[in-house]
Amino acid sequence: MKSIYSLCLVLLINLSHGQQLPKELNHIDDEIIELMKEFKTVGLSVAVVKDDKTLYAKGFGYRDLKQKLPVTANTLFHIASMTKAFTGVVLGVLESEGQLSLKDKPAMYVPNFQFYNDKMNNLITIEDLLSHRSGIGSQGVSQEMFPDANRLKTVQRLRYLKPESEVKNSWDYSNIGYTLAGTIIEQVTGKSWDTNIENRIFKPLKMNNSCTTNQKMRESNNYALGYGMYEGKIEKVPFQNYYAFGPAGVIKSSVNDLSNWMNVWLNKGMFDGTQVLPKHYIDSASRPQNIKYDEEYTKESFLFSEGFGWRIRSWHGYYRLRHGGNTNGFSSVTELFPFENIGIVVLCNQSNSIIPYIISDMISRKLLHLSAEESYPVDVSDIYKPGEDKPFNENMMPTLPLHKFEGTYKADGFGTIRIIEKEGRLLAIFPTYTFKLEHLNFNNYYLKGMKDFKESFNPEFTVKFDSNTKGDVVILKLYAQKAPIEFNKEE
Repeated sequence: MKSIYSLCLVLLINLSHGQQLPKELNHIDDEIIELMKEFKTVGLSVAVVKDDKTLYAKGFGYRDLKQKLPVTANTLFHIASMTKAFTGVVLGVLESEGQLSLKDKPAMYVPNFQFYNDKMNNLITIEDLLSHRSGIGSQGVSQEMFPDANRLKTVQRLRYLKPESEVKNSWDYSNIGYTLAGTIIEQVTGKSWDTNIENRIFKPLKMNNSCTTNQKMRESNNYALGYGMYEGKIEKVPFQNYYAFGPAGVIKSSVNDLSNWMNVWLNKGMFDGTQVLPKHYIDSASRPQNIKYDEEYTKESFLFSEGFGWRIRSWHGYYRLRHGGNTNGFSSVTELFPFENIGIVVLCNQSNSIIPYIISDMISRKLLHLSAEESYPVDVSDIYKPGEDKPFNENMMPTLPLHKFEGTYKADGFGTIRIIEKEGRLLAIFPTYTFKLEHLNFNNYYLKGMKDFKESFNPEFTVKFDSNTKGDVVILKLYAQKAPIEFNKEE
């Protein structure tokens, strides 16, 4: 394990722009290195900005463990859901140009579009999408298990997808909501979401290394591979395929580029003396647009809210904007203190890790002269791996022979699942995955990944088969969202 961290003992990049390290950050390198050892983190980069200057920008560890390639402040990481603030900004720019209003209904711009019911059609606006106030919810099964690369077709599924929370009066995180926001951008401009991000954000902010595709990322020759932990061991994991959901999480960037991104927010849209982003949008996005329920119930939890692409709360008396990102092989966080003109970004190539939050918390406390935490937890969730096959539950065997379950099952807004029997077991064939059906009891099973399954989500959802009075299986219920999804068996 020592070889993994040997490079951490050497700083891999000088301070950006020649800025002198503030005394508050003395010894920060040693603390970061120690945390990386505790978390078994392969690579990590950090940047801190204040008063329009980069105080600190460094890389630690490896972007490629096998090749021992170092992380620098220009190394590209997948920033995942930190992408959402970028999507929101483009809509803010379009509003400033008079091409739309954030109070408009999505159907004004997206052809052949409607929500599940009239209430949603009549109430949901673009700003509801940006603040997770629409009630649409995650709709993660549609996204992950029935993906479609066509963005327009993906959002047109929403007419079949039931809202998961109260429309207009809830906080329910929604990747498909941001996919719809990105689709609106494409329909209004006649250009792809990727092109809009490039021309309206990356270029004016001189984010020259940032990109939206894996192909462009690989052309940079300075990008991080993704890793995860499993039973204490480091394993390389594949990049996530976002299909149509790019506007919710597909950007790859570096801490140097994201320093410009943080500064433009702290400077109310100004960059290099030019108003690059609309001040009105920056103000709106940085203010509470939707209240998020906080179970902690502390004196600071009453200002736990959502702006547009940012989480907002009072933190030790300071007004803080924050958003993290998690995807296969990567964890990240950006946080801003607008009134103190401080921004911090931490990127790492480790799945399901809280180390970015710990480092940003540690740096925030130093710069704001708050007392240090006595200790931090070491928390990295294992990546999913299927366990050994289990035998049928002999005390509660299926009520029908296995061939009776075979067939194709369909649900509008999702797609089809094909059930087949193979070697005395049932398999569930989805558009992009094949799962085993592990028996629970009677006609109830759960999905189990095959040995080659290496995605970021745990697929082990319960599956229930319902039969009619004739003893024919007619419905497959998938318990993967707040309400079971019913797939009807096709004749």
